[in-house]
Amino acid sequence: MLFPSEVFLFVFLPVVLVVYYALLRKTKIVKNIFLLAASLFFYAWGEPVYVFLMIGSILFNWLFGILVDRFRYQKFAVVILFVLMVAGNIGVLGWFKYSEFTVLQINRFLHTQIPVPVVALPIGISFFTFQAMSYVIDVYRRRGKVQLNPLQVGLYVSFFPQLIAGPIVRYETVAEQMEHREENFNDFSVGVVRFCIGLGKKVLIANNMASVADNAFGLIINGEFQASVGMAWLGAIAYTLQIFFDFSGYSDMAIGLGKMFGFHFEENFNYPYISRTVTEFWRRWHMSMQAWFRDYVYFPLGGSRVSKPRLILNLFVVWLLTGMWHGANWTFIAWGLMYFVILTFEKLTGLSKKECWWGHIYTMVLVIIGWVIFRSTGMGNAFLYIKAMFGIGAKGLIDKAVWAYLAQNWVYFVFALIGCAPLLPAIDDRLHSSKIWQVVYAVGVVVCLVVSVSFISNNAYNPFIYFNF
Repeated sequence: MLFPSEVFLFVFLPVVLVVYYALLRKTKIVKNIFLLAASLFFYAWGEPVYVFLMIGSILFNWLFGILVDRFRYQKFAVVILFVLMVAGNIGVLGWFKYSEFTVLQINRFLHTQIPVPVVALPIGISFFTFQAMSYVIDVYRRRGKVQLNPLQVGLYVSFFPQLIAGPIVRYETVAEQMEHREENFNDFSVGVVRFCIGLGKKVLIANNMASVADNAFGLIINGEFQASVGMAWLGAIAYTLQIFFDFSGYSDMAIGLGKMFGFHFEENFNYPYISRTVTEFWRRWHMSMQAWFRDYVYFPLGGSRVSKPRLILNLFVVWLLTGMWHGANWTFIAWGLMYFVILTFEKLTGLSKKECWWGHIYTMVLVIIGWVIFRSTGMGNAFLYIKAMFGIGAKGLIDKAVWAYLAQNWVYFVFALIGCAPLLPAIDDRLHSSKIWQVVYAVGVVVCLVVSVSFISNNAYNPFIYFNF
């Protein structure tokens, strides 16, 4: 079930809210059980078989949480338990995400004919697997108490607002909220507004940018880019905007939904496209994923307080895993290793701490090129597209298609570019006490919701970008 769908907006969410607030107003235990049941139904709506996989992941990590807590002072036992926990989680994730890719590569390079397994990818498996692992690790670190009741772990892992598209919520963030959160009207109203804004980002901006990007990337035919340099750049910029408003829009909806039920999730995006270095970009982009790799991979490896060779190795491991986390394709691995090279260079040269006038241009050019690699179906197509962006193999400098796409979508491009900078929050901070501004803001949110719903009702183009994750 997707957030920008009629069944979610007009059936699932209203029913869950009515039952939660009208019928279950007293005990947190009953509320949590209801939210768990609703979350499992939410996932089963689109994944009726794989909901049992998620339940298995919940029970597996619930058991290891108890064992790690019980044997925490027996070093050898804890090491064995962590090895088994990681192997179990990564093994399942690896089978579903990488088994087909791995066999294909073995057959390709070793000229074997091993039967290729055809495995459907469960939606959101990377998100709920990482959260389940976070539970066990945080219990061991005493950043949240161990749960003897598996239903509590089940709610943490499967809570529907952040289940299929994040943000990745660490157990320490919500451990206390599970039992002692306080719902109030202010949080609920802020959550509704945040959800409406996120819905607009996804439906009105990301989906329209996706239409332009998909057409541009589809112009690679028979090993050639069948359009101009301008079209190549327009498609790359459109995808750069699409993926930001898609991810941040879903994160806004998730954070808003969480607040409706009294949960406070950490922010996931902080205007990454205003960054002046690539290092800064990754402090602002998909922050929950970065925090997960930082706390559970980078710091345990030694972080930056090590020798330079070890620092380079640590960065390599983190960015290789980051690329692999996004999907089973050489493009994702190349994308991750590209950032390993850039971030290592910035860290070793001190560029990560400098703010030069050309920093924003340099950062965005690299980010856009990175998104081209990320979006491409294969490395060959990625190289063809990037070459076309710089005039190699393109059909001229600019063509009529560029002007046609701009004429059809200029309003969405304008709103997208405005939304990349923190202009609206700055205006809101300055005029927050003004009654006129409050009315204008409220009307804007309502219009955003109504127009978004009309797009959904008219079956407008609505790609789901998270199938790879």
